[in-house]
Amino acid sequence: MLRIDDISYSIAGRPLLEHASATIPYGHKVGLVGPNGAGKTTLFKLIRGELTLDGGDISLPSRARIGGVRQEAAGTAISVLETVLAADEERASLLAESETATDPHRIGEIQTRLADIDAWSAEARAATILRGLGFSTEDQARPTSDYSGGWRMRVALAGVLFSQPDLLLLDEPTNYLDLEGALWLESYLQRYPHTVIVISHDRDLLNRAVGHILHLEERKLVLYTGGYDTFARTRAEKRALQAAEAKKQEARRAHLQSFVDRFRAKASKAVQAQARIKMLAKMEPITAPEEAKFHRFSFPQPDQLSPPIISLDSLSVGYEDRAVLKKLNLRIDQDDRIALLGRNGQGKSTLSKLLADRLQPMDGRIARSGKLRIGYFAQHQVDELHLDETPLDHVRRMRPNEAPPKHRARLAGFGLMEAQATTLVGQLSGGQKARLSLLLATIDAPHLLILDEPTNHLDIESREALTEALNDYTGAVVLVSHDMHLLSLVADRLWLVDQGAVEPWQGDLDDYRRMLLSGEQTYTPKPEPKAAKRPSRDRILELRAEARKAEERIEKLTEMLEKLDKIMADPATYDDKSRAEAYGRKHSEATEAMSRAESLWMKALERLEAAERA
Repeated sequence: MLRIDDISYSIAGRPLLEHASATIPYGHKVGLVGPNGAGKTTLFKLIRGELTLDGGDISLPSRARIGGVRQEAAGTAISVLETVLAADEERASLLAESETATDPHRIGEIQTRLADIDAWSAEARAATILRGLGFSTEDQARPTSDYSGGWRMRVALAGVLFSQPDLLLLDEPTNYLDLEGALWLESYLQRYPHTVIVISHDRDLLNRAVGHILHLEERKLVLYTGGYDTFARTRAEKRALQAAEAKKQEARRAHLQSFVDRFRAKASKAVQAQARIKMLAKMEPITAPEEAKFHRFSFPQPDQLSPPIISLDSLSVGYEDRAVLKKLNLRIDQDDRIALLGRNGQGKSTLSKLLADRLQPMDGRIARSGKLRIGYFAQHQVDELHLDETPLDHVRRMRPNEAPPKHRARLAGFGLMEAQATTLVGQLSGGQKARLSLLLATIDAPHLLILDEPTNHLDIESREALTEALNDYTGAVVLVSHDMHLLSLVADRLWLVDQGAVEPWQGDLDDYRRMLLSGEQTYTPKPEPKAAKRPSRDRILELRAEARKAEERIEKLTEMLEKLDKIMADPATYDDKSRAEAYGRKHSEATEAMSRAESLWMKALERLEAAERA
């Protein structure tokens, strides 16, 4: 059991925790959430004993082992597999001692302990973990120095999972994983035999892999039962109740204060006034909760281009003399929302770079609309920002002729307010850097927006804002992301990048999840009763236009009904009986028209969905 008892901690005089307490029973899987800067990572350091508490106590059972990923594995000549095996220090120590021990009694103790910790199956267990995190058998035999920092972070994660500490502390573990690795980790944590606390902004992981949410806010800790969605619902209800209670108390305070102000000077009422003064002093203040600091993403909207905006004809692309993707025949229109699926190394980023005109085809043809503007966001671009400049400097360089207020308005539209706008990029948080990179990628109102892992470093509220902005965006979107929640809400087309080809995925995201977790290499769609002829692309475009037209009709009728409702609610309307009757008829006709329009819209959407599935 982890017991956090009345702890306090400050940094440079700023309190992060004040008399915070929580108890986490052994074996619980807990998601640690809270606003950026609230102190989640600091709490991990306090639990590990890396920082000294100002007050209170954190206790664990004696000999309990704490593990977590604090830095990437070193780049050495030692193989990936051997690096992971060495992470279990007890096993490594016992094996080394067994090579030199001569005392029969000690040899027996060593062998017994090795059997207790299942040392002989260690290599198979380590290999399984590495495969789940994207390392093939061949990859596992390569030295860690062959890999980039992101991949060495995976090696470090594999090491701590293999060592199976009694308390596993993971800080944003999916930030350096792809979709496949994130799904595997989610499944692994569900089965982990000991206690887990994970800091994450991955909503699906917090719903599936943990059974409790530990919330850090306003320097306090509160443990909620259930996944993230349950926590969010419970907290919203709690906040609503708190706001209502604060409002009641404010009214009560005002009433008491009014009595005191009126009768304090009157001798006949002095006793009652003094009693009410004491009541006011004793009232424990109930503070209405502040609304979450929620900044929308304001993407500039592009003008419309004729379809298609990009088409690929028998195209191959790769690096030097090696083609990664071959014979691609693809088309993108401006209203497409496409998610790229596929295991690591199959070419999702290669396709993204090709579409973004950052990689030239080796063979075949790519045609782009003449006026096409493309926005491209990749995680490495966050690292390429100028650390010694401010966000304002970045925007000013891209828009030198704009007035300073316009620069600041652009930054504010991405949640970078005045304080952040004039702070050096090197001093910004990861989430703030990601917002700046997204602003720079969309500043030209691109017709096609390509996003490669855009949610890394964004908190849950920012991810929800990004989802809303993408759904409001009138350009095409191509997404590569390990955030299944984002993909499920934004993408309406799925492309599988696999074995050099790019093909429409025949199932949905749940089918893809099941295929990955089952370890199958291919997906077999459920047989249809009767194969239907696939509609032509022109027919699909026609159906999309029909659906948009029906939706526009609903919007116009909604505006009309709102105006008529205001007129009908105005008492002056009924001064003229004939006028009132005329508006009544109009309202009735508009209501019937709305019902017909909604029915037509639903049918249009059903036809479109059926055509896109065919």
